[in-house]
Amino acid sequence: MHDVVIVGAGPVGLFLACELGLAGCSVLVLEREAEPLSPWKAVPLGTRGLSAASVGAFYRRGILLPLLTASGVDDGTGAYSDEDELPPPRQGGHFAGMMLDPAKVDVTALPFRLPSPAAEGVMTSLEAVETVLSEQATKLGVEVRRGVTVSAIAQDDERVIARAGEDEYAARWLVGCDGGRSTVRGLAGFDFVGTEPQLTGYAVFATIADPEKLRRGFNLTPTGMYLQTAVNGHLGIMDFDGGAFDRSQRPTQEHLQAVLRRVSGTDVTLSEIHLASSFTDRAMQTTTYRQGRVLLAGDAAHIHSPLGGQGLNLGLGDAMNLGWKLAATVQGNAPAQLLDTYTHERHPIGAWVLDWSRAQVAAMRPDPHSQAIQKVMRDLIDTGDGTTYVFDKMSGLSNRYEFGSKHPLAGRNAPDFRLEDGTRLGALLADGRGVVLDFSSDRCLHGSALGWESRIRYVAGPARNDLALGAVLVRPDGVVAWADDGDPDHEAFERAAGHWFGTPGTTVSA
Repeated sequence: MHDVVIVGAGPVGLFLACELGLAGCSVLVLEREAEPLSPWKAVPLGTRGLSAASVGAFYRRGILLPLLTASGVDDGTGAYSDEDELPPPRQGGHFAGMMLDPAKVDVTALPFRLPSPAAEGVMTSLEAVETVLSEQATKLGVEVRRGVTVSAIAQDDERVIARAGEDEYAARWLVGCDGGRSTVRGLAGFDFVGTEPQLTGYAVFATIADPEKLRRGFNLTPTGMYLQTAVNGHLGIMDFDGGAFDRSQRPTQEHLQAVLRRVSGTDVTLSEIHLASSFTDRAMQTTTYRQGRVLLAGDAAHIHSPLGGQGLNLGLGDAMNLGWKLAATVQGNAPAQLLDTYTHERHPIGAWVLDWSRAQVAAMRPDPHSQAIQKVMRDLIDTGDGTTYVFDKMSGLSNRYEFGSKHPLAGRNAPDFRLEDGTRLGALLADGRGVVLDFSSDRCLHGSALGWESRIRYVAGPARNDLALGAVLVRPDGVVAWADDGDPDHEAFERAAGHWFGTPGTTVSA
């Protein structure tokens, strides 16, 4: 029997598998598709944007450079290695197709940020992400079985059994990472609630007879929106038809051309369709992310329109949050109710992303009310404060988990503190343990940290910029669990460490 069975070998399932494998758990991943490669995962249709928060997750596990290499991105980490101030972003992003000017982002207004190799987002592809994660999973002893379709789930107080044909796979826990049409979600009886669609979207790779008739980039029109990327023939179209044309129908060449002509207001001709699919802006979320020994992550727990590129990032955030908590539970190190904090912390973030997506759809509707909203939004985005606000939200770094701490840094992604010897916090998190950084001159917390060595790495010494903190405790997912200004409070640290990491033991990790 495995510790954990994960259903779905996409980026979310593979990232979670790596987190569990890093902690020494026995992990089996079951994937319906027989082959890992697909034109839908490669450029251009598989192109995705990773937010700074997601890039930070790869960075903390030591696999950012392989990701950049697989993505064909120059290693830009050196640009931030020796700087003491956060540089301006190189890319701005967009809100509802309205582009942000990165030069207008006020980096001094971004809270608790320090220069880092993972300071901003990266353009990549599903193929690149899955390739890097698959290689990492193999190194960590994770088993992936492809061509396996789960058809039934049964659970009791001790285990979960997933059935696929005549085969049964038993584990102590099961996690559904099997996408927006999740089989696990339905079999386990999760409630899935939200709002119905207003549009049908299309992702298209075609030969265009007269591409000059279409403008590059995002184009909001009186009848919808279309996007022509820098890759010839790669189009995105949004048709506000109430979601009438969904995946139950195959988008034909005639249909796609008619929709594109109507939305673009041109007589453009699609001479050949190579690949095409449809989607909607249906926004749904499960009411909880756990039912007994079955959990959900990624699109299995929440779906929404792809506007803003938040879907993959939201799912990776789920995996990073869940991984160390589930591993601690499997290993018997978890304090009471630790696993319940997964839903408590991630559900509000998912709900926010759904609303962020809904807001963009509302601003794009081809009616006078939405077009008035567009004018207001353009005016706001044209200001430094407006651009900074949207950029900060899109980065994912402004997310904060509410768990009762009054310190403004607690619950946020930890800044990438750089010690005087050049060591960065990101590197200290690579083995999956938590980290306590003691900036005091007399190793104030050394005695208090004893007993947690297998779960928390203790590091003392000054930092290039300690943000006026005396000490900070960082969870394995890179989130600040506790912080103290000035001289660290021993009792407060011990309470925080016990809350997140359980009773201190005597086992010392190598």
